[in-house]
Amino acid sequence: MKSRKQAVWKTAAADRRRSKPGDLGTLFDDLLARGTKTVVHLSRPLDLAPGHGTRYDIPALAALVRATAGWLHAAGVRPGDRVAVVKENHWDYVLLACAAARIGAVPALLSDHLTPETAQILLKRLDPALLVTTCTVLDHARDNETDLTAFARRTVTLDGPHPGTLPLADLRGHEPPPPVFRDADDPLVVNHTSGTTGMPKLVVHSTRTLIQGIAAAEATRLPIVSSRKRDTVCSAIAYCHGRAIPWTASVLWLAPRKVVVIAEPEPHEAEPTLRAHPPTTLEALPSTFVRWQPLAEGADNPFHDVRLYVSTFDAMHPPTVRAFLAATRRRPVWVQVWGQTETGPLTIRLLTRRSVAERDRRHPTTRNLGRPVPGRVRLRVVDPRTFQDVPTGRPGLVLTRTRVRCLDYLGERDRWQAKASGPWWNTGDVGVRTRGGSYLLLDREVDVLPGQSCVELEDVLEDRVPDAVECVVLGTPGRLPVPVVVTKNGVLDQDAWHDALRDLPALADPVVLTWDQVPRTGTGKVRRMELRSLIRSGQDTFGTGQWT
Repeated sequence: MKSRKQAVWKTAAADRRRSKPGDLGTLFDDLLARGTKTVVHLSRPLDLAPGHGTRYDIPALAALVRATAGWLHAAGVRPGDRVAVVKENHWDYVLLACAAARIGAVPALLSDHLTPETAQILLKRLDPALLVTTCTVLDHARDNETDLTAFARRTVTLDGPHPGTLPLADLRGHEPPPPVFRDADDPLVVNHTSGTTGMPKLVVHSTRTLIQGIAAAEATRLPIVSSRKRDTVCSAIAYCHGRAIPWTASVLWLAPRKVVVIAEPEPHEAEPTLRAHPPTTLEALPSTFVRWQPLAEGADNPFHDVRLYVSTFDAMHPPTVRAFLAATRRRPVWVQVWGQTETGPLTIRLLTRRSVAERDRRHPTTRNLGRPVPGRVRLRVVDPRTFQDVPTGRPGLVLTRTRVRCLDYLGERDRWQAKASGPWWNTGDVGVRTRGGSYLLLDREVDVLPGQSCVELEDVLEDRVPDAVECVVLGTPGRLPVPVVVTKNGVLDQDAWHDALRDLPALADPVVLTWDQVPRTGTGKVRRMELRSLIRSGQDTFGTGQWT
């Protein structure tokens, strides 16, 4: 046993000398050993350390992770246990994951935007040894007749005592045990999918897929798209999402001057931080880009120094891309990445001002998601009935082959197996391979609109209708497609609307809503099935939903 432990420690020491991230649990120790000088600025204090303030250097972050590992261990967490985290959006989701991984546990990061019923189902599947949450989350669940503490052996609340939970004050101050290094192919972390078309799936990744795969690839210093030493790198994403851990590991490994973390999507809450630390690179949720678009107006906007925008979560529509590219004095590039929680990045495309300059196009360029990530991803387009390859230019299901595919759907192995075909993975997306080797994204299979593309129609409508903040097109058999138009005040200019329809297929009369009326996930995506119920368009779709 002793010799085995010595071997593990030798391997861990070798990993620290590597040029790429190698372990989640010791990530901040490794950054400290590398002498990383990055300073992190937060839009608000962490829920994990509300008294610390909003500025951290790497030594402070390493100390916070170690201290958190200490109280997690004091709460009874042991190697192999699952630690569920459900809290308000902030970067401490990632720090809690690092602390849990450090003591050999498997963190499971769940959004507080999940309904209490959904959170209950996912917690049952997880069977966590510890639930880390807040009084706010527990009270909201109890208001909806759900006691989330019943689905974990123990519960800790970060924002004060709560009946039936362990007092955090009694747990703090315990020294953590030595780091536990697991096999690279063992479960490391659990994230959930967005759940736009149904119950979210619990996606299991390993050290090999998430850290040594996705994060290590992004920690490679490349022209244009990688963080530079003098950059101020800003992120405004959902930090419970599978994107947050590889983003953290790769960006900090490249050691930019500053990292800015924004937890709030509301423009008035984000603006002070953006102005205090104007970013040179910005990655945000598509819905956040949409909400921040008014901030991009005027010469004194906080995005005036951005050289690189990154979008990885969902479809981006032309007006938003165009507005942010125009907001900066630099010659910016927009990096559009298509990927999934299960697979990591699949395609990449660079957009410039020239790429999106042409307005009012019937077939906008933003549907072209670029080419597969070179050397890491292969894609095929197949017939959904026969799974035989279809000719170039014909739509079909997109399959991918990547070395960083997730290990499993926790508690739903049959669902995972239904999407795996040997080394290939069914993305559940419908797309087209062009003659040039790039890929056009049409729709999720469940949302498919025969002969059309809901996402492309949404592109066109948002580009043509000045009042439109967002458009969602829903197809239902036997009915005309229903456009749902989101405006600031719930009012739509009918003349502009009818002019926008001039060369489009027949659509039903628009349903006009405000932003807050639309049901959304924690990443800002529209919950399409719930939206169907809200507008009473029926639950029938043209797609089967077999691979959601």
